[in-house]
Amino acid sequence: MKIAFLGLGSMGGAMARNLLSHGHTVIAWNRSEAPARAIEALGAVIAPTPAKAAREAEIAITMLADDAAAEAVALGENGIIDGLAPGAAHVSMSTISVALSERLAEAHAGRGQAYAAAPVFGRPEAAAAGKLFIAAAGEAGLIEKIRAALEAMGQRIFVMGDQPAQANLVKLTGNFLITCVIESLAEAFALTAKGGVEKAKVHELLTETLFAAPVYRTYGGLILEDKFSPPGFKMPLGLKDNRLLQQAAEKLEVPLPFAAIVRDRFLAALANGDGGLDWSAIARRAALDAGVERR
Repeated sequence: MKIAFLGLGSMGGAMARNLLSHGHTVIAWNRSEAPARAIEALGAVIAPTPAKAAREAEIAITMLADDAAAEAVALGENGIIDGLAPGAAHVSMSTISVALSERLAEAHAGRGQAYAAAPVFGRPEAAAAGKLFIAAAGEAGLIEKIRAALEAMGQRIFVMGDQPAQANLVKLTGNFLITCVIESLAEAFALTAKGGVEKAKVHELLTETLFAAPVYRTYGGLILEDKFSPPGFKMPLGLKDNRLLQQAAEKLEVPLPFAAIVRDRFLAALANGDGGLDWSAIARRAALDAGVERR
């Protein structure tokens, strides 16, 4: 397929490389030059604007940091919507709000363009290995059209529904559950450490018995080793996703008490200078509160 790929950060760059390795033609765009030149060396074509990247593409994939970036690249001046041909598709793989996903669907439909959402679960190392899990939503025929591209980047695709925003809601919910795991592990480690039990022993027991899932192994290991830098997913992005989750929940009139607890952990972490760390560094707050660690 001829694919425009916009957003070459630690996740997007790896995903674009996997598309190239699977034989797809990639026309890339990135706001900063260095990542674009790196992917160009592997065979991608570099476009000067999102519109020009999308002009000859069958699909245009975006992997961007937040709503502001996603909206500017898709709908702003020289955006994807101005270059994408009628019948071609924009596939948003970013973690964006439900509201923006709905606006994108409406805007593309008004131009005769297709739109699907396919946000991903997995850290940069999973993206590099092509092992992402992808939550996709959109018209069934479109999902089949883009499946080969998605399969080049992920190990499994889960179709969430025929409305693109449904995938975004699921993605925000999944990230919320990850933060709850981080918080609960942090509290468990703080409690048992205060009782004189080695954290490594607690981690071994939990992750080799009742909590053997990858999320407990991955984040439990990061907390155990205090390995929060370099970040796989930066702290401010975690707070952003929590905010988008709560906006969606408010619109649907669904109370999420745990989301408020996690939000306060993010705010405390940022207020204490941890903004440059991985989002799992919110785990430090439980240890500090318990007096297990000192500032």
